[in-house]
Amino acid sequence: MQYRTLGSSGTAVSALTLGAMTFGHEADEQASNAIIDTFVAAGGTLIDTADVYTHGISEEIVGRWLASHPTEADQVVIATKGRFPMGEGPNDLGLSRRHLSRALDASLQRLGVETIDLYQMHAWDALTPIEETVRFLNDAISAGKILYYGFSNFTGWQLTKAVHVARAHGWAEPVTLQPQYNLIVRGIEHEIVPAALDAGVGLLPWSPLGGGWLSGKYQRDVTPSGATRLGEDPERGMEAWRARNDDPRIWRILDTVQEIAGVQDASASQVALAWLLSRPAVTSVILGARTVDQLRDNLGAVDVELTDAQLAALDEASAPRVEPYPYGGPGVQQRHRRIDGGR
Repeated sequence: MQYRTLGSSGTAVSALTLGAMTFGHEADEQASNAIIDTFVAAGGTLIDTADVYTHGISEEIVGRWLASHPTEADQVVIATKGRFPMGEGPNDLGLSRRHLSRALDASLQRLGVETIDLYQMHAWDALTPIEETVRFLNDAISAGKILYYGFSNFTGWQLTKAVHVARAHGWAEPVTLQPQYNLIVRGIEHEIVPAALDAGVGLLPWSPLGGGWLSGKYQRDVTPSGATRLGEDPERGMEAWRARNDDPRIWRILDTVQEIAGVQDASASQVALAWLLSRPAVTSVILGARTVDQLRDNLGAVDVELTDAQLAALDEASAPRVEPYPYGGPGVQQRHRRIDGGR
């Protein structure tokens, strides 16, 4: 296992994170415990969950594992999230002080800990002033309820605004941001990655395999079936089969991944994860395994060393589509200048 600092903090975490979204839903408690055991035995230290995952059951499963493994738990860094609905009332969601104070206490209780290492805001809340949210988080650090905080699914301007609000008031700053990021979804490179680099915020990419597409499990023009996420629901979410199947870029990416996997004697998943581990600002990549076998394969990504030529081939095949302005050639060109002057 490789280790990196948690964003700009001094806390070390494994370069691969165990995502617990499947716990209590796609993986029962016995399977979830086996997944955690395998992850920790491989040197993994960062476990990421959220209150909304299976409506609190994921946190409870993680909490019971921590309680039954005190020695191993001492080395585990726990991250969870709050923001989405945990009830039907108008204040049972959001980033207000009222909701977050209750959500944080509930997460502490379910996890069975006195302090959460990394508390993350699961998404932006347009109804709550960011000053209210960041002040609450700073107060939670002062109260010893959390050590660090971060965000998830924030855009570049939202992250930058939060950082500057914290700096203006002398409050603790965020250390991480959780965006969707993979070879298929690279749009965050236009604004979010630069904002994170500017702020010293580390990225914790979710869906690193593009909903399973980058594992090579799907075939062109063959509707998925069986016990996979798209097999159970081919039009599920952002990774829906039909739209991606009809997109030549997707198959260009998958063909390149498979070709490099053959040369590397690695799985397609390992190649896709290794590419992501090489990207700027990435602190740790979140693995969302449903089984121990999936996790073991994904953990092998840290042993895959892609050559410069292979990285370049993956970059070229997966280059995000852009208009000429503001993210295409002319737009990028005007944001730079020659140090020696001239036209």
